Amino acid sequence: MTPSFGLIIVGDEILSGKRADKHMPKAIELLAERGLALSYAHYVGDDPARITAMLREAFAGSDVVFSCGGIGATPDDHTRQSAGAALGRPLALHPEAAELIRERMRDVALGEGKPYEPGRADNLHRLNMGVFPEGARIIPNPYNKIAGFSCDGPGGGMVHFVPGFPVMAWPMIEWALEHYCAQWFHRQPQTEHSVVIYRAMEASLTPLMVQIETAFPGIKVFSLPSVDHPVHGRHVELGVKGEAHLVPPAWNMLMDALHKTGAHIGPEMVRNR
Repeated sequence: MTPSFGLIIVGDEILSGKRADKHMPKAIELLAERGLALSYAHYVGDDPARITAMLREAFAGSDVVFSCGGIGATPDDHTRQSAGAALGRPLALHPEAAELIRERMRDVALGEGKPYEPGRADNLHRLNMGVFPEGARIIPNPYNKIAGFSCDGPGGGMVHFVPGFPVMAWPMIEWALEHYCAQWFHRQPQTEHSVVIYRAMEASLTPLMVQIETAFPGIKVFSLPSVDHPVHGRHVELGVKGEAHLVPPAWNMLMDALHKTGAHIGPEMVRNR
C-alpha cells in the first residue's frame, strides 16, 4: 500500500508572519512529479512540547512525513531534541554527520584564508548540528554539508528532518524521496476530471455528489465554488477524482445527470498524476 505523505513546518517566524511558508507548494510539486500527493500539513511554533507531541503522532502512524525547520543548534531550535523525546531515544553525535560538519568548517576556513581550529569553542558548538536520535540516518545537504536526518518510528512511520531554508530543504526532500520512497512512484496513477457549472448552487449539487460516491467506492467527488473568478465569474467547479481507471464511469454518471437537469456547463479540466 502506498503510504500517506505529510508535512510539518516548524518555526515561530512562519506563524508570526515574518516569513511566508514556501515548503507546502514545493512539497506538493515534488510529490506530484512522482505520482504521489500530500495528504496533510501542520504548522507548529518553536514550542518543544508541541513539536514532540506532533512527532510522537507521526512516528506512531505509518505515514511518510517531512519536517522542515528547527534542526540547527541555537536556543530556539528544538526539533532534534523533540524527535529524540518522541521516540524515547537518547541523542548522540552521528559520526558521518560530524565528519561532514568538520569538512564544512575546513572549507570555510580555507576560503577565508584562516587556519582550521577544530578545538575552538564555536567549532565544537557546531558539532551539535550532527546530534540526532540514536539510530538516525543522515540526509545529505548539497548546499553546505550540514546533514539532516531520517528516523523510523515504532508504528512504521518514517520522518525526514530537513532545515527550514528552501535552498537546502528542497533538494534534501528530493533525495529522501528518491532513496526511501521510489517503490511507490507512479504506482497508482490518479486522475481528476472536472467541469465548470455556471450559476449553480452547491446545495443543489450535493445529492448527485453523494450518489456518485455511493455508486463508485474509491472515487471522491468535489465542488469548488467561486463568486468572483476573473474569467468564469460566479460558478462551481464540480468533479471526480481517484485512481485513473475508476474515474471514467463516475465522470459519465456526473455528466449524464448534469445534462438531464439542464445545467449551464462550461469548460472541462483534466489533471493527471
